Amino acid sequence: MNSVSEVVHGFPHLRTVRSALTALYRRLTADLLHADFPVSVPPADVALAADEDLHLGVQRVAHTLVQHLRLPDARVIVGFREMPEAAVVELAAGPEYFVELNPRFREHRRDIGGALAHEVMHVYLDRLGLSFPETAENEILTDTATAYLGAGWLLLDAFREGGGASQRFGYLTPEEFGYVVAKRALAFGENPEVWFTSPQAYEAYTAGMDLARRDAARPPLAASGRLGRHRYTRDRRRAQELFLRAADGGLTTTAAPVDGYAFEAGPPMRVSFPCPVCHQRIRVPVRGYVRARCGLCKAVLECDT
Repeated sequence: MNSVSEVVHGFPHLRTVRSALTALYRRLTADLLHADFPVSVPPADVALAADEDLHLGVQRVAHTLVQHLRLPDARVIVGFREMPEAAVVELAAGPEYFVELNPRFREHRRDIGGALAHEVMHVYLDRLGLSFPETAENEILTDTATAYLGAGWLLLDAFREGGGASQRFGYLTPEEFGYVVAKRALAFGENPEVWFTSPQAYEAYTAGMDLARRDAARPPLAASGRLGRHRYTRDRRRAQELFLRAADGGLTTTAAPVDGYAFEAGPPMRVSFPCPVCHQRIRVPVRGYVRARCGLCKAVLECDT
């Protein structure tokens, strides 16, 4: 895992993050996600006291994360080594996995939990057989899984900026971490904002929560705002006109990239859109108020099509 001194902000990896959320639901299922990860890692379980033996404390935190991810037969052995990275893990057949931390964590104990969370998640995903083809995308998958399965708030809390210095861990921007942590909070009924010790982490979480809430307020969802409804109505009318002109079958779909919905020719005409929870696409008929149930995450959605 990298430790980045120059912090990039915003949501440049949002498409991959959303694809990672869909992949998690497809691989684990909604029932398993809620059964195995109902609560996030508590702050007290991953904190190292100032007078705690460093090596014993690091092993205790690693064991906590192994237990959280339900890897009972995996043993994570942690050591320290001079290296450019913040932390690395050796992925082998197991049951022993070796994680190395940068020696600077000896002086920055509060960030050890975040560094270990990312590396232990690599072990979990390797055993799960879940990965993306490209290395960069796979690291984003790892960060997204860490946050959505209840340990990524530690990585976000390691974000600090100001006073001429800055720090963040992982491959997501702070706001992207905030987005995934917020998506989990909404789906699992948590309130992670009380766990943050970094003011900048709290700000990033707030920005992520704003975007996560906008996901649930985009047309054709009934909770969409006036401007979104106006745009949707206009796009629906244009789609109907285009389909009528192309009655010979020359046109079957028309998309609105701003909100991600797309119309499909009928009869009946349908609209597809990303689920606000897992981002799998859902298709419903265009016929006014419709209640849709996502087949992947089982979210029940009120739609005004």
